Amino acid sequence: MWQKAWLETRWRFLIGLAVLVMLACGGVFEYPATARLLPAARSMQPDGGLVGRAIRDAIAIQSDYRGFIWWQWVRQNFTQLWSLFAILLGSGGLIGQGASGALFTLSMPVSRTKVIGVRAAVCFAELLILALVPSMLIPVLSPAIGESYPFRAAVVHALCMSVGGACIFSFALLMSTTFTDLWRPALVTCAIVIGLALVETALRQSGPYGLFAVMSGERYFREAAVPWAGLLISFGVAASLLYGAAGNLSQQDF
Repeated sequence: MWQKAWLETRWRFLIGLAVLVMLACGGVFEYPATARLLPAARSMQPDGGLVGRAIRDAIAIQSDYRGFIWWQWVRQNFTQLWSLFAILLGSGGLIGQGASGALFTLSMPVSRTKVIGVRAAVCFAELLILALVPSMLIPVLSPAIGESYPFRAAVVHALCMSVGGACIFSFALLMSTTFTDLWRPALVTCAIVIGLALVETALRQSGPYGLFAVMSGERYFREAAVPWAGLLISFGVAASLLYGAAGNLSQQDF
């Protein structure tokens, strides 16, 4: 079962790892060019509306290397792409086998709860690697451009990403126990995630709260405080969704 779960997800995982590693390297080596443009950016005088405040905030945060990495890599590329691969890893590979007549997994002499538990465990391990490996490249490569980045920050942001975003994967897995193909669970989950992102953006003035603020470790970046409450909530939601997925799969009639 463990080997089968790995074989079913390995290409999505390996492609995701390659993409995230390349973008992490690119984020580090992009900084010198951005640093040369910062004086010109600071001389800008954007209007006082929401857009103007957002521009001023972005310029202020990226005034040093750690702020640049958090804004450009953690908050944007890392969060968006990690979420995408969490959706892809959670989508498909369960009842789709039954629909196509290949009942090998679901006919094995183990409970369906164990089947989905093994699949979730393998994917969570892959998602943790997708969070840790690119994050650890940042402090390793930073001396190459004459900068430094704390290993502690890299680890904290990786854990915030993997624990905070666990509910995204779990929702995609739940959808995979309802639909028989890969794309409908992925598209439904993408729609939900985009909706959450839009709501969080609209409520941005109330503070760094919401799923993506937790995943990016915004409180840790701004206040050096790990968002424990948000992580616990996300973990609880993920566990509830996995419980629902296991119950849904056990009730399917093949």
